[in-house]
Amino acid sequence: MSQRTLVILKPDAVRRGLVGEIIGRIERKAGWSVTAMELRTLDRATLEQHYAEHEGRPFYEPLMEFMASGPSVVMLVEGERVIEGIRALAGPTDPIGAPPGSVRGDFGTIVRENLIHASDSEESAERERKIFFPSFA
Repeated sequence: MSQRTLVILKPDAVRRGLVGEIIGRIERKAGWSVTAMELRTLDRATLEQHYAEHEGRPFYEPLMEFMASGPSVVMLVEGERVIEGIRALAGPTDPIGAPPGSVRGDFGTIVRENLIHASDSEESAERERKIFFPSFA
């Protein structure tokens, strides 16, 4: 089943010059395509919507500061089982436990600055698309 998901290449991916490498991995996957993409520095209001479920947790404010610290690449990716596939391509949040071949396994250094966000379900993908790309929702 074809799906559409949100992917964010976080400020550390942009700062470290990994955007092309990560997008290349996505584009090389047969049947997946990037259908919208923007480079933008995320504002507090957008980040509050996106991370609302984490408000009040100890990592919330450091995460908000990190995500607003520089430009990110936000994009929509479409394709067969793309939600599950991008999550696998990203790897687990902790880069130490992420397998080689995943973005976090190959390039990640710390949990909070983990290079990439990918929607974790169809419901999350729909909610997140409406925040970042309302005309595609």
